[in-house]
Amino acid sequence: QRIKGGSKAILQCQGFILLERSDGNLFHWNHLMKGDKLVLHRSKRDWMWRQFFLSEEYTGSNYQYVGKLRSDKDRGDGTARYVLSGEGAGTIFRIDEKSGDLHATQRLDREEKASYTLQAQAFNKITGLPLEPATEFIVKIHDINDNEPKFTKAVYTASVPEMSDIGTFVIEVNATDADDATYGNSAKLVYSILQGQPYFSVEPETGIVRIALSNMDREVRKEYQVVIQAKDMAGQMGGLSGTTMVNVTLTDVNDSPPRFAYSSYHLSTYESAEIGSTVGRIKANDGDEGENAEMKYRIVDGDGKEYLDIITDETTQEGVMVIKKKLDYESKRVYTVKVEVTNTHQDPSFSDLGPFLDTAIVKVTAKDVDEPPVFSRPQYVFEVNEDTPKGIAVGTIAAWDPDATHYPIQYAIDQHTDPERLYHIDPKNGSITILKSLDREVSKWHNISVLASEINNPHQRSRVPVLIKVLDVNDNAPEFAMIYETFVCENVKLIQTISAIDTDDPLVGHKFVFTLSSMNPNFTIFDNEDNTARILTRRSGFNRREMSVYYLPVVISDSDYPIQSSTSTLTIRVCSCDATGNMRSCSVDALLLSAGLSTGALVAILLCILILLMIVVLFSALKKQRRKEPLIISKEDVRDNVVSYNDEGGGEEDTQAFDIGTLRHPEVIESNKLRRDIIPEMLFPYHRPSPMKECADVRDFIISRLQENDTDPFTPPYDSLATYAYEGNGSIAESLSSLESSVTEGDHEYDYLSNWGPQFKKLADMYIGKDTGVAN
Repeated sequence: QRIKGGSKAILQCQGFILLERSDGNLFHWNHLMKGDKLVLHRSKRDWMWRQFFLSEEYTGSNYQYVGKLRSDKDRGDGTARYVLSGEGAGTIFRIDEKSGDLHATQRLDREEKASYTLQAQAFNKITGLPLEPATEFIVKIHDINDNEPKFTKAVYTASVPEMSDIGTFVIEVNATDADDATYGNSAKLVYSILQGQPYFSVEPETGIVRIALSNMDREVRKEYQVVIQAKDMAGQMGGLSGTTMVNVTLTDVNDSPPRFAYSSYHLSTYESAEIGSTVGRIKANDGDEGENAEMKYRIVDGDGKEYLDIITDETTQEGVMVIKKKLDYESKRVYTVKVEVTNTHQDPSFSDLGPFLDTAIVKVTAKDVDEPPVFSRPQYVFEVNEDTPKGIAVGTIAAWDPDATHYPIQYAIDQHTDPERLYHIDPKNGSITILKSLDREVSKWHNISVLASEINNPHQRSRVPVLIKVLDVNDNAPEFAMIYETFVCENVKLIQTISAIDTDDPLVGHKFVFTLSSMNPNFTIFDNEDNTARILTRRSGFNRREMSVYYLPVVISDSDYPIQSSTSTLTIRVCSCDATGNMRSCSVDALLLSAGLSTGALVAILLCILILLMIVVLFSALKKQRRKEPLIISKEDVRDNVVSYNDEGGGEEDTQAFDIGTLRHPEVIESNKLRRDIIPEMLFPYHRPSPMKECADVRDFIISRLQENDTDPFTPPYDSLATYAYEGNGSIAESLSSLESSVTEGDHEYDYLSNWGPQFKKLADMYIGKDTGVAN
């Protein structure tokens, strides 16, 4: 029970009384109850206080009074001195040493520090001794509402699916207040929404934001900004507040079906468009996004369903119309299809919004182009007998202009496919005829290409393959299948089995008949009726000394119409055999042939042996020639009258040449001859007549040799032959030797040689001398 009265109050609790004075000091009193009369007894204690309270954010000009410290041992005579220690002593808190009054010297903030612990002690000024032990007390800071609420984030971001129900959780915001939550309402917060109504709401105590309006459509509005306020003092007037912003985004759900902007679309393309080429694009609109906006197109109906197709472009979500089958302007000009579009991902919870598909009509117009001619068939196959005469028609090609103009067509054969010019085509009616005789045995098939082009526009051209099969006619006689080399022994009856071939190809197969052209006393033939025949001997006792070779004409006929036959000669050689029939001896050719060597092989072997012998002889001659020493060994030995020959002639003993004595005739002179390897300087060469007619034999001999060399392509030119008409004493030109010319050469001067340079120094030393003359 609290008793208030005047400047003091009395608290009674559990057998003792606390007396609170107006200055804040507490006194403990024991009480005795004697009837209705209360008897108080003061309990003795050292200090009269334990705790003080101080308001924060003091704005007065003087120090803020905290309380009065007083010891019960202070007699009031001024001998007591009070000392303060602890948190903030001397700085924040000061005590009057005489009176014990405690003051705060600074403005305090409870949010920085809510309480301070101090110690107080009383001393005797005179003796300096403590009057009593030190006592601890606490100064608590009373809170005032000086801090506004603050949110943990300045801006919040949240998302919620569109079309959500009312009350759907969006986000929870949180604010804090630095004031004391245990004292008063300074830190009691209340949340409210300032912006974002009527779409959103917030719970006042928890700060949870929820949907407040149903059927919020993202396609109508996607982004919202909500402002939330937190206010202390439980939202009462005078409280402090703080705000934050919440950016809310509506996420997409598949609630919008695809829709075409138009009920029909018109596209066009040329009839020459290739299969798979694009005609055009159409697109349906879907307000959703992401996978909810993915669409698929397909053709569900229409007369152009066979010619057109539609595929989905996954990047642009467009329907691409493509050619499925070639369009034809002449047969159909407008192709119509019905196109359906649907969502690939559908949400069953929104099926009540209607069918998630749409349809539209697409009309494709084919535009005309000038097309090349069209053949009646992709390829033509004709048959013709190989004995068909020239000029006969093989077959006819047909083509026409597919355009509406229907221009006339002209035909031609691609000459690259008919290099032998076997066929001709009429340029107007397309009839193919034969130009040359055909031979099936040379070629059974002829593959040519026929070109068709418009007369008015030759660039519009098409080609078609034409296959001509040459049918067989029995125009070839059968013949031996191979070259038979037959040998006969004296006691052998069967000597050879022969067969035949025929290049013709009859329908029922070959059937050959073998006979002898005439009766033969030595051999006979037996037809095996399987396209083979046996050659038999009609007697024994063949003697290769009497006759080593027999020739047997064999007639081979076929069974086709008209019957063709040929006569082939079988060569039979006689050889000596032993008792078992093995050949022991025969002619050289027969033995070689029996060993499996043909005449061509024998010739090749002989040529190889001859070539090897020639190589050996040539190698020996070259080796012998290298052993000869040259006449002049040193290059320093200069002699103008010495000639070295690698070949040594036969001299006067050479009977293959002409008589050397003839050349010594003093009247002989060589006639001028034109060289064949240079251009003559005169049209008619100068001819000096022989001084004597007795020299005609030598002249005729030289002329004949000249003609031989001119007509023989394997001899060198005549001017390379060393021929001498004059030599030695008695000739008109006298001796050609320089051995006797020293007397006449003494008159010559050779001083000019020293002016020719160091290259002619050696020559000048030889010819220029101080003596009377220089010998050669």
